[in-house]
Amino acid sequence: MNSTTISTSKTLLPTPQNPSIQPIPPSIPSNPANRRQLLAVLSLSITTPLTLLTSNTPISPPLTYARGLFRMPPFKLNNRYFLVRAGESHYESLGVINTNPVAKTSVDNGLSENGKRQTIRAALELKKMGACEGSCWIWPSITQRAYQAAEVIASVNSVDRSRIVPEYSFLDARGLGAYEGRPLESVSEVYESDGVSPGLKPPPTSDGTPNESVDDVFVRVTQLMSITETQYSEETVIIVHRDLSFNPGEVRLVDVKSIPAYKKPTTNVYKCLNPPNCR
Repeated sequence: MNSTTISTSKTLLPTPQNPSIQPIPPSIPSNPANRRQLLAVLSLSITTPLTLLTSNTPISPPLTYARGLFRMPPFKLNNRYFLVRAGESHYESLGVINTNPVAKTSVDNGLSENGKRQTIRAALELKKMGACEGSCWIWPSITQRAYQAAEVIASVNSVDRSRIVPEYSFLDARGLGAYEGRPLESVSEVYESDGVSPGLKPPPTSDGTPNESVDDVFVRVTQLMSITETQYSEETVIIVHRDLSFNPGEVRLVDVKSIPAYKKPTTNVYKCLNPPNCR
């Protein structure tokens, strides 16, 4: 009987060459790109013109320009500003000091009948001065009478209410501490202390009314101006406040040239221990 031997070894046949498949050059790595690289290439190809991709000029991010920190007193303003004191409130009609921020949205802090007339005159004065020709922004304190005054100013000057921007703290009235509830005439005592040093504060009180110095208000005003000076450019901004140093309904245009240079307070050499009796 003839025996047949079966070989179990496998013969490796050469792989047929496909002319449509080219081998990967050894100089190019064959590792797949990660997802971040692919997204970067795709975004670059979409957002960048082809001429930049094929040029030798390096691609740089767009330049941004900062205006820097706002300094007081300012040597230049990017916008035009009008300061308007809101008309008389119900508290003022009673001859009472009211600076506690808790009551700033109270109905009693709204415009009195006389205050409404004063506000209308202020709005007409702004119109006469051309404050809102083209456009303007109105920034009132959130105090009841200041916001009411802003609405009157907007109506008289044909300004859309969307351009009223209420401010919630920087435009608060200066807190007069223990003078809260006293007759308005007693404010002259506070101003006498201010003449000695802007850092002197009215006596404190326990009813929640802050006792602020001129320096304290200066900080708040600087913060407000920093916002408007960076948020707007070549705009008109009408600031409606309740500062007692203005007459009710008074309008003032801010002229940088008229702002006096800052002087060091006298407390650098002298300290008043019993304000306002410092003589």
